[in-house]
Amino acid sequence: MPQGAPVSSALAGRLDGLLFFPVTAYGPDGSIDLDAFRAHVRSGVDSGAAAVFACCGTGEFHALTQDEFGSLVAAAVEEAAGRVPVVAGAGYGTALAVQYARTAEAAGADGLLAMPPYLVVADQAGLLRHYTELAAATSLDTIVYQRDNAVFTPETVVALAQVERIIGLKDGHGDLDLMQRIVSAVRTELPGSEFLYFNGLPTAELTGLAYRSLGITLYSSAVFCFAPDIALAFHKALNSYDDETVNRLLDGFYRPLVELRNQGRGYAVSLVKAAVRLGGLDVGEVRPPLSEPTAEHIAQLTAIIARGRAVLGSGASA
Repeated sequence: MPQGAPVSSALAGRLDGLLFFPVTAYGPDGSIDLDAFRAHVRSGVDSGAAAVFACCGTGEFHALTQDEFGSLVAAAVEEAAGRVPVVAGAGYGTALAVQYARTAEAAGADGLLAMPPYLVVADQAGLLRHYTELAAATSLDTIVYQRDNAVFTPETVVALAQVERIIGLKDGHGDLDLMQRIVSAVRTELPGSEFLYFNGLPTAELTGLAYRSLGITLYSSAVFCFAPDIALAFHKALNSYDDETVNRLLDGFYRPLVELRNQGRGYAVSLVKAAVRLGGLDVGEVRPPLSEPTAEHIAQLTAIIARGRAVLGSGASA
């Protein structure tokens, strides 16, 4: 098990705000569209994103070649221009994850979001070894993504929190009992630790109140991709304990959006891309094996976004 005191991180201090996970833009022929991607990233940074997480889940990391990945991360770094940090995805088995991590480092990224290993279900010792080797492969700070086949015991997270350059845990698993035990274990075993926690569930705003009760206020917002006004208003309300506004947005926008998202596999990505297109930026369709939303669902999405803005407007005039 790794030993030593938790390491302070320059990146950790810059992740204080709403985290932007841009979609990856494709042209009509299916190749990446760097111009559209640049416009998307630039718009997000200009709108107030605290960080850009490029080529992660919403950005279809699974569908990108390593060359495409490097080009996209470099473009995100150029558009962010130092105003906010850029964190890139890295995944698959250890050898490939290391290659992607080094590509991200060469492209100028500030950190990594470490995706679960591909296909296999490993034990805790194997997972710890995987993320330890990935973190050691570059100089980039690393956030470990807990989901699917990478779910950790509190003891493993305590060990991860002691690994140099591992600065946080993003939870896409959603077991609040487990998360409470993880937070408690790290607090107990590593007093003074600055280890970060992120709510990484799809449409994280829906569970924002529950995670806030655990002291977890950082989260990834897919809604920011297409409705930054709604996402920022919710983020401000959640962090200022304006729960009246939080609940109005949950009832009028986020819950209907999640219910629509749950009607199709892969909608956590394809519905977001459709919403970006509805906003006027053509980012193309998702790559297979994901599929596009139906025309009926696109119509429902349009109405839900309009309803969300109406909720904002009614709150502003109240």
